[in-house]
Amino acid sequence: SVHSKMVIYSSPFGSVPVSSTPAHTDVLQKIDEAIQRNPNKKAFIDGSDSTKFLTYSEVKRQTFAIAQFLHNRGFHHQTACTVIPNCKEFLSFFLGVSFQGGAVSGASALFTDYELERQFKDCRCTTIFTDEDNLEKVKKAMEGIDHVKTIIVLCSTSSTAPPATISWNEVISTPIDKNRKPVKINVKEDIVALPYSSGTTGSPKGVMVTHENFGTMINMGEKWRRAMESQTGEIIDWNVENMLLFLPFYHIYGLTMLCYGVMEKSTTIIISSFDPFVFLQCIQDYKISQLHLVPPLLVFLAKHPMCDEFDLSSLKGIASGAAPAGKDICDALQNRYPHIEYVEQGYGMTELLTSHLPDVASRSKFGSCGKLAPGLQMKIVDVTAGSILPNGKVGEICIKGPTVMKGYLGREEATKECIRDGWMHTGDIGYCDVDGDLFVIDRLKELIKVKGLQVPPAELEDILLSHPSIQDAAVIGITDARSGELPKAYIVKSDPALTAEEVYNFVKEKVSPYKNLNGGIEFIDEIPKSPAGKILRRVLREKQQSKI
Repeated sequence: SVHSKMVIYSSPFGSVPVSSTPAHTDVLQKIDEAIQRNPNKKAFIDGSDSTKFLTYSEVKRQTFAIAQFLHNRGFHHQTACTVIPNCKEFLSFFLGVSFQGGAVSGASALFTDYELERQFKDCRCTTIFTDEDNLEKVKKAMEGIDHVKTIIVLCSTSSTAPPATISWNEVISTPIDKNRKPVKINVKEDIVALPYSSGTTGSPKGVMVTHENFGTMINMGEKWRRAMESQTGEIIDWNVENMLLFLPFYHIYGLTMLCYGVMEKSTTIIISSFDPFVFLQCIQDYKISQLHLVPPLLVFLAKHPMCDEFDLSSLKGIASGAAPAGKDICDALQNRYPHIEYVEQGYGMTELLTSHLPDVASRSKFGSCGKLAPGLQMKIVDVTAGSILPNGKVGEICIKGPTVMKGYLGREEATKECIRDGWMHTGDIGYCDVDGDLFVIDRLKELIKVKGLQVPPAELEDILLSHPSIQDAAVIGITDARSGELPKAYIVKSDPALTAEEVYNFVKEKVSPYKNLNGGIEFIDEIPKSPAGKILRRVLREKQQSKI
């Protein structure tokens, strides 16, 4: 609905109960329900080796053993860091830490020791969960840090832990004291996750996600599902038997989907890091019907010839997040795979978890991120004046509600900058139509300003990706004395014969003159991307700067 004067949007799905229980409580309840149905039900399977798996019963037992182990070492209301690729043990560790009132701060296994050291120091972690491949890097990052007391190592080659560490097998073998009093948790104040995000500006900062934030997000999913069933007049079969997950668990999108799989009592097939062959093989072998992807993977499925070698006929729906996905790619996907019934987008960010969910009852608007999630409010504001804008006008997206983060750890000024009067200023640019559907155009800080006119890089990227000879593309703004900035495209060819002139003219025919690629066109082998699939425009800007 829309409040007539101020144009503040509220969710068409209604309100949602704000969570009053610790995050692990709801997840463990679903685990218990899965065990009651089938004690041997598999919760997680290693995508590279189907003989490696965990049942729901094992996940529950491991969770209590980890909580007991941490209790025995005096861990409560502290932070534990993970430096490990996706693995079937991750959720047990997350829940065990939550049990002790602690927070998990995930770090990428691709981080350098310098990046790890920065995060270890900032979050003041006392426990680290890693594997043998990352242990030396973790130890180097720890030099000079005295607050890390425990290193847990997932050993693949032997059950014996390296010196000064404790093996995962030893941790999960901890005898459980059933009479132990649970740790008191303040769901409104205590944090359960501490992912790192650059936010709208600056270097990575710890995002304080409380138990209330996390639990309410789970409630939102339940409320949205009931609303969808009410709108369509039918019970929708959401209980997908097998889920495929390779989104990094240290990222809030990956962690959310990891919990979602358990909440749906599914068997989740986990890919430790993206491998095209393993990805396609798992879709085929496990008959995956729904995928949760990031836009670069939509491009892969739509354009890569390798996909023709596998039977992907089980796919019925795709949900995309983390960055905007273009209409041309969505169209290309459904043309290539006619059996896919929908390609939907959602919207959220680390600082507010999920904020928009697809409206399954009306799957007609490509490019929309769906409607405002239950219990939230939204306004679109002018990026200069800050005034609230009406329907259809482009401005900064601002969100208010119980999933907005507590703040940035130790960064009071940065928190005040983005949370004002309870409103999270996302740094994303978009607009809302008369039906309440949100369209995200680009990041505020990534907008290219040509003579004061705004050029969203994602708009040009969508056009470029619609060209049959372009495999991948990224656009940045480069400095220009006359115009301020000019758009420059980096292109990965799928046809070696493609020329810069052909690319320039292809875009020129579709856009206003100020959006032309007058900053140049450069062909490269690969577009730099984060593990979550976002284009690293910073790397391209640095590449351009080094040329200058």
